[in-house]
Amino acid sequence: MSEQLSILHVIARLNVGGAALHVLQLAREQSRRGHDVVVVAGTLAAGEESMEYVADELGVEVIGLPALQRELSLRADGAAIRELRRLIRARRPDVVHTHTAKAGATGRIAALLAGRARPRSIVHTYHGHVLSGYFSPVRERIFRLIERALARPTSALLAVSEEVRNDLVDYGVAPRERFTIVPYGFDPPVWSEVDERSRERVRSELGLDDDTLAIGWAGRLTPIKRPLDLIRTLRGVLDAGVDAVLVVVGDGDDRPKAEALATTLGVADRCRFVGFHRNIREWYAAFDVFLLTSLNEGTPVVAFEALGAGRPVVATAAGGTAAVVLDGVSGFLVPVGDVAGLSDRVVRLARDPDLRTRLGAAGSEDVRLRYATGRMADELEAVYQRTTR
Repeated sequence: MSEQLSILHVIARLNVGGAALHVLQLAREQSRRGHDVVVVAGTLAAGEESMEYVADELGVEVIGLPALQRELSLRADGAAIRELRRLIRARRPDVVHTHTAKAGATGRIAALLAGRARPRSIVHTYHGHVLSGYFSPVRERIFRLIERALARPTSALLAVSEEVRNDLVDYGVAPRERFTIVPYGFDPPVWSEVDERSRERVRSELGLDDDTLAIGWAGRLTPIKRPLDLIRTLRGVLDAGVDAVLVVVGDGDDRPKAEALATTLGVADRCRFVGFHRNIREWYAAFDVFLLTSLNEGTPVVAFEALGAGRPVVATAAGGTAAVVLDGVSGFLVPVGDVAGLSDRVVRLARDPDLRTRLGAAGSEDVRLRYATGRMADELEAVYQRTTR
């Protein structure tokens, strides 16, 4: 039997997204296996929605750390390091496992400075990275130097996909052999009559006919997700003569720009911006096709969820998306920014309901086989046991 461990997960914030959901589900599974697990989470950024309700539903202990925040601040970051160091000295965990860039920096520094309470293992998971496409070139160079420095004393460096690992190697964070790939794990619910009823109700509320193709999207409307390409893709689908509506579940800074472009392109009446919703499952039930237009992704949890609900995914081949969406098997992939390609694949699915059904069923089966929570926990257990000896 594996050694029972005290594990401290540190994440910048429990905002709506794949990293937070991953950490909470992982903590639940590790607790179920007998480990002593707690999650430390920082402050949400302005306008972000919280996923702390998921922690409550799963019975995961969460400690809030207000000083740990997304924005760069020498004062706040210094305070976060001191508070994390005090927490580590008080709890004396065997493993400190950090997630996301800011928590990865402050958490690892705190663990390294914990003196006699320094954990036996310091593990960091790269759910993606902010080394390109997020900040100015000067900041990106600084972040790369910080990541390289922190990688050296870290017991294990984990990446959620080969694509993320390859980017980190290319940016010189650490040699390839230092990384272990541990894909996400999720256990999507099996389709049921409840989903069928949800589909009928939600589509009725949206004013969708049975023959109208519902193109779905979910997440944060931010530049890295390229939400304007959602609108451009819809325009292309409508120009091909398809009766379609775009349903956008979520909010963010780019929502006004997306709504404005919808008006400019004459598709505002074919868009439904419904805002943030906790019960995302009923929205996947209402969709016919899921669309993902991102510039960069670590591992897109929305793609897992859509495929788990039996919905084919049309996506850009950004970051780890190609590891989740199998081109021609569970959906289609095109290069980032290829709006014509996205439109073409959506049109193909609109005109071939049997193809939609076939790809959706294949995707549902595939994510259940390759991305089970138990598999993920097993792989992390092996990492912990190896690095705590």
